[in-house]
Amino acid sequence: MTDTLPEFPGVRAERCPFDPPPRIQALQQDGPLTKVRLWDGSTPWLVTTHAEQKALLGHPQVSADVTRPGYPLSAPRAEGGSLSFILMDDPEHHRQRRMVQGAFTVRRVESMRPAVQRIVDGLIDDLLAGPKPVDLVEAFALPVPSLVICELLGVPYTDHDFFQDNSKTIIKRNVTAEERAAAGGRLFEYLDTLVGAKLDHPGDDLLSQVAGRVKAGELTRSQAAQMGVLLLIAGHETTANMIALGTLALLQNPAQLALLRDAGDPKAVAGAVEELLRYLNITHSGRRRVALADIEIAGQVIRAGEGMIMANDIANRDPGVFPHPDELDLTRDARRHVAFGFGVHQCLGQPLARLELQVVYGTLYRRIPTLALATGLDRVPFKHDGQVYGVYELPVTW
Repeated sequence: MTDTLPEFPGVRAERCPFDPPPRIQALQQDGPLTKVRLWDGSTPWLVTTHAEQKALLGHPQVSADVTRPGYPLSAPRAEGGSLSFILMDDPEHHRQRRMVQGAFTVRRVESMRPAVQRIVDGLIDDLLAGPKPVDLVEAFALPVPSLVICELLGVPYTDHDFFQDNSKTIIKRNVTAEERAAAGGRLFEYLDTLVGAKLDHPGDDLLSQVAGRVKAGELTRSQAAQMGVLLLIAGHETTANMIALGTLALLQNPAQLALLRDAGDPKAVAGAVEELLRYLNITHSGRRRVALADIEIAGQVIRAGEGMIMANDIANRDPGVFPHPDELDLTRDARRHVAFGFGVHQCLGQPLARLELQVVYGTLYRRIPTLALATGLDRVPFKHDGQVYGVYELPVTW
């Protein structure tokens, strides 16, 4: 009976707001795959283990196409409009992705390190010169990735309040389909106007390159605007939440914070970033897929048309891959985590996210060594209502 199935998603554990929902964690003990019930009554498979998630995310008969019957939607989907290429299958997914992937190569992103360092240092200078306590989200965690993605895309940072407010609406769970569609529409119109401006007056930025694809007849203007929406939202929301939530996790683990603060080796900082990505898992809704054919895996058969949810927060706490997975251990080799997904749809912007986090985590606690939480943990407002986990505010002092 579907009424007896556990609901997905759950809420974070009260005993530790960094852990996955306890009931979902318990399902991992029962086996790699189990059925769960969603908001609309559908019953997709929840995939809880690291190996099975990677196998399915890389499987040729597993689809990311949100329009296919059986796809496990995380919320009601508004009809019409353009789809992001991350919700498509190859070859169209690959065709659109390769148009922008050059901007996110490791080599290209690494060339941005001095600029990102200047942004981070400048914001820390402002923190130290200003009043305290201060909300680290507003004063630091949001501006860092927003400034970086605006510079990369060619989007005016002066508009950050507009696109941040609408981005938050799109990724919230407790808004209506109409509210989500309206916010998406406002962002689409904004990016469409920018694409039009880049068509007339191209610059040295990624959105101008995308507009060039429109001129060449490789993309419609609508597709270009939708691509801009995706890059703008993904470019600041996830990283901003990682900066703030990572800081809070470190403040709750002072021995680990000391290791990171005193690390003089960039490789140690990079390793700490990987462990924080594994431990925190800020994407709350899992990666959604649907089977195109019957797939036999882990003693089960996923039938064609059945949905799947790859809960990366559970996979990254798989004790078979990461011993003592509920411990934050910055000396751990966490590079096998699936925080950025796996297969052809793994996160396009992961080199940029890694770079930003390396600069932030390698600079903030060194420059403000006495950084401390300015309130009790029980008074920190966590984002239990969104698809991206984090904190709404993080009052800090020093």
